[in-house]
Amino acid sequence: MRDFQLRDYLPILLMLVVAGGFAVSQITLSQLVGQHKATRTKTMPYECGKDPVGSARERFSVKFYLIAMIFILFDIELIFMMPWAVVFKQLAAQSAQMRNVIFGEMMVFIALLLVGYVYVVKKGLFDWSERARREAEAEARALAIKEGRAAELNRGSLSRAA
Repeated sequence: MRDFQLRDYLPILLMLVVAGGFAVSQITLSQLVGQHKATRTKTMPYECGKDPVGSARERFSVKFYLIAMIFILFDIELIFMMPWAVVFKQLAAQSAQMRNVIFGEMMVFIALLLVGYVYVVKKGLFDWSERARREAEAEARALAIKEGRAAELNRGSLSRAA
């Protein structure tokens, strides 16, 4: 095994310097060249694609939470699969039995993800058609009526929220 050499980390340092320089140069360039017209829309706080008007206690559609869970599910999949793919060849070289165990564990993990994906497809999470939007609006209206917020229904704020 080689001794520790600081110069082996020079490419990483160079990459960090180039990335930092690129970021700083782009921000500086946009400040020097870009337009600076402050409008009401630009100065309005941004709240995850939802207009920040009305009550902060307004309920979201269930699809919002399902999309967030799917994002986390596939994010965790990537975090688990990348290191596994990098070291699989090294671990598999140790013994054939170890290779089968490691490969089997990954297949079980992928099967569980596939079950989750099929469940989400069956629930219609990826269906963003007009019918799905109407169902979401109807769900929001039912919640508003249940909570006694009929005035918001008349203004149409719930149709934007769903």
